[in-house]
Amino acid sequence: MRTFIQVTEIWTPNEDRTVLRYHDGLYGRHQTFRLASQKMSFGYDEGLPGRAWAAREPILLKDLQHSYFLRGEAAARAGLTCAVALPIFAGDFLLAVVVFFCGADDDHVGAIELWRNDPRSEWDMGLVDGYFGIAESFQWVAEHTRFMPGFGLPGIVWQSGLPEVLQDMVHSARFVRRDDARRIGLNKGLGLPVFSDPQRHHVMTFLSALGTPIARRFEVWRPTEADPGVLEFAKGDCDRRPGFALDYHGVQLPRGSCLLSRVAASGVPAVSASIATEASPVGESARQAELAEMLALPVIEHGRLKAVVGFYF
Repeated sequence: MRTFIQVTEIWTPNEDRTVLRYHDGLYGRHQTFRLASQKMSFGYDEGLPGRAWAAREPILLKDLQHSYFLRGEAAARAGLTCAVALPIFAGDFLLAVVVFFCGADDDHVGAIELWRNDPRSEWDMGLVDGYFGIAESFQWVAEHTRFMPGFGLPGIVWQSGLPEVLQDMVHSARFVRRDDARRIGLNKGLGLPVFSDPQRHHVMTFLSALGTPIARRFEVWRPTEADPGVLEFAKGDCDRRPGFALDYHGVQLPRGSCLLSRVAASGVPAVSASIATEASPVGESARQAELAEMLALPVIEHGRLKAVVGFYF
C-alpha cells in the first residue's frame, strides 16, 4: 500500500541566505527524482521552494509540467503530479521549506487542503487551494465551505493554534464535512497551523483514506510546561498499530535525545530513513509498528516552538 504523500523534501537557506539548497528528503521508490533534486538550488521567488519563501505562505501546485516548476521532466518520469511547499519561519527568519509530492492513480483518494483567513477583510476561513486525487465531488464541497473558529478541522486548528488529529472523521461531530467524507472513503485528518505570514491565518489539512493514507502514522509532541526543551506526547494516529499511544505513557523526550527533540531544539525539519533503529521510545514504537521513515516537522509561532509533528511513511 502506498501513501498519498510519495516524496518529502527539505530545502534550507545557504550561509548568506541568498538561495535555498537541498537539505534532505524521503523518496521511497523515487530515487531517480532524488538525484535530480540534489543538483538543484533555488533563489528567492524561484521554483516552487523559492515561491513559497517569497510568498510566506504554503503554495500548492497541480501543474508540474507547464509552470514555474523547474523539475518537470524528472517529476513526469517519477509519476509525480502535484506538490505542496510549506515555508517555516521563526519571525522573519526562514528556517526551511518542506515540499510534499503526490502522484495520480485511478484509486488515489485523499486530500491536502490550504485554508486562509485575512482578518482585515474576513470573519471566516476559506479554501485557497487543494489537491484531492480522484475525489472531485469532495473538492466541490471544500470550495463551497467556509469555517468560523472552532468549527470543522480548519476552524478547530485556527482557534487552538495547535496541530489537531481527527481519528474517525466520518463519525465525528467536529468534522463538518463528514457525510461527504464518508461517501468517498476519507476517514482520518491532520490539521496544521501555519504561522509564516503574521498578517493572515493559514491552516493545512491532510485527509486520509483507508486505501491511500496520507502517512502511516501521525504523532504530535509538545514542549512540557516545566522545560520547553523537553517534549511529551500529545496525540496521534497509526493505521498499523492503533494502540501505540500506550508506548508513550509517561514518556518525555529530553533535549537532543532523538530526532524529534533535535528538531525541537533547532527549529529545522529533519527526516530519518531508519527511524526504527533509533535508541529511543520513538524508535522502539516504530519498530513494533514496522515503520521505517519519518519526517519531523516543527510548528513555530513568532519564534516559539508550539509542537513537533511526526509523519511516518
